[in-house]
Amino acid sequence: MAKRRLSAATIAAQAGGYIDQASGGVVPPIQPSTTFVRDRDYAPHASGNIYARDDSDTVQIAENILAQLDAAQAALLFPNGMAAIAAVFRALPTGATVLVQAQIYWGTTKWVRDFCNRRGMVLVEGDLSKLDIIEKLCAHHEPNMVFIETPSNPWLRCTDIAHAAKTVHNVGGRLVVDATAATPILTRVLDFGADIVMHSATKGLNGHSDVLAGVLATNETESPHWKAILMDRHDAGAVIGSFEAWLLIRSLRTLHLRVEQMSKNAQMVAEYVQAHPNVQEVFYPGLTDFEGHNTAKLQMQGGYGSLLSFCIKGDRVKALRIVGKLDLFHRATSMGGVESLVEHRHTIEPNTGIPENLLRLSVGIEDVDDLIADLGQALA
Repeated sequence: MAKRRLSAATIAAQAGGYIDQASGGVVPPIQPSTTFVRDRDYAPHASGNIYARDDSDTVQIAENILAQLDAAQAALLFPNGMAAIAAVFRALPTGATVLVQAQIYWGTTKWVRDFCNRRGMVLVEGDLSKLDIIEKLCAHHEPNMVFIETPSNPWLRCTDIAHAAKTVHNVGGRLVVDATAATPILTRVLDFGADIVMHSATKGLNGHSDVLAGVLATNETESPHWKAILMDRHDAGAVIGSFEAWLLIRSLRTLHLRVEQMSKNAQMVAEYVQAHPNVQEVFYPGLTDFEGHNTAKLQMQGGYGSLLSFCIKGDRVKALRIVGKLDLFHRATSMGGVESLVEHRHTIEPNTGIPENLLRLSVGIEDVDDLIADLGQALA
């Protein structure tokens, strides 16, 4: 009889089943050492540890938990999400062709454009949430790799991962998915056929606005691309510290509770602002009339995440006035934390096509009636 696969909630709560064998402790310890002793014959310690770039016990515990959460064979931690994305692209050969989803997190788009230009790589951008567009672009360009973000930031576009994977694999390419906004609680990306899933663990995975981290996970540990990523992380030194890894482990234990509550709150907030007379349009996968709702419903279980955007009826001045009137939503850049945040995205990313009247919310775990009342007085 096959062993039952545990839910992400159970894996997170029990830290991947970790028990400290030295003490019997149910909480993983911190091992801060950067180097490890050899014996008199200069043989490595019995643990196999030599140097913390590859041999941090605390980092390895965190990676094991993260791999289990994504139903992956392996996971790699990085010092932030962009470091993880950079490793994915740097592991491709010079001259490779990459297809990247348009209008995603601007930090990703900017870095990828600059990098591809320096490396002589062919970069093609398009709205890959549209089935016909990804099919057309893959058939025409036969990319080595396709990179998508679902739900996307800040437009919340939802891409059919299974369809994208099949389309990319048909032309011999690999699919990498940024699932930061979903987390493994809502979407186990690899189950839908993706080759690599990426998360900015700074956001929902850690969820307390006190750790920078990024993670890649895969079931294809023997692929040349994954091996090149491993080598790149080692050689470039893109590693995370033990204390940050331990804080991430600690936060992961409540991941499912946080994601579930934030998703419930975000759904109610989205429905409230959608009905408000001063709101023009709302972007949230949980709204049944949202363009990406049916796709999200297929691949997101238990909610639609904490991130939503909406356009107010008015201009930049009115949008900033509303932001300034908010009391509970902190005016700060990030998402996925326990505290609710608001961004005037055009100020953060000018000249990127973001409307001046768009506001992005990251909904936290506060009492949703308080959050709605705060929005109500600001929108009035």
